[in-house]
Amino acid sequence: MTMADVTLAARRGAHLVLKGVLPRPARRQLRTLLGWREEPWCRVVMNAKILEFVSSLPAAELDVVEISGTRWGKPEYGFRSYLRLEYPDYDVCTEPYGHDMCDLVFAEQVFEHVEDPERATANVLAMLRPGGTFVISTPFILKFHPIPRDFSRWTEEGMRAMLARAGFTDIETSSWGNRKCIAADMYPGMNWRSYNAYLHSLKNEAQFPVMIWAFARKPREDGAGEAGPAAASPGA
Repeated sequence: MTMADVTLAARRGAHLVLKGVLPRPARRQLRTLLGWREEPWCRVVMNAKILEFVSSLPAAELDVVEISGTRWGKPEYGFRSYLRLEYPDYDVCTEPYGHDMCDLVFAEQVFEHVEDPERATANVLAMLRPGGTFVISTPFILKFHPIPRDFSRWTEEGMRAMLARAGFTDIETSSWGNRKCIAADMYPGMNWRSYNAYLHSLKNEAQFPVMIWAFARKPREDGAGEAGPAAASPGA
């Protein structure tokens, strides 16, 4: 048994002890005091950057679609409308849910699980109104996780090229990762290491990207360079 195995066994044992002794609210409070957050380490920087970008948009003017996710459905975001499309009831690889029907589409940690990402990207473009924005995030260096299937990985360059082939413009990509985070998520199972501000570094090592994300725009019909109210510049 390696030291990593011993550490993992100790963490699981401590969790089981606390679970048997403390009620759930007390366990959550204790975890917060010890620096733990209910957020995977691998997504902390990405989630913050995406939230920063979305906060720059005029939420009250946006009709929003989220594909296979629940992050953006809270009333606090203030979107004009919100629609969640969940697999298998809707498969983004088959056809657009509608044409020119929304201003903002989210697909976070989804496209690695779709069989035909090129077609899915084209379908998202069709769903957006001219000037609308696509927010997409995917893993790069992350273990195989078939939920229900796991097909693809992208670098920033690969993501940018796929979005451009579909017809998106004003594409901005970013990435984050480091070797310690990669190692922490390589244990068997589908769980990702929760972030602890005291234990886990958010330093970015460019050669070891764990997560990739991008903001891209559907061109306006008039060809104007400025974004409409539904899509502030991805660099804003």
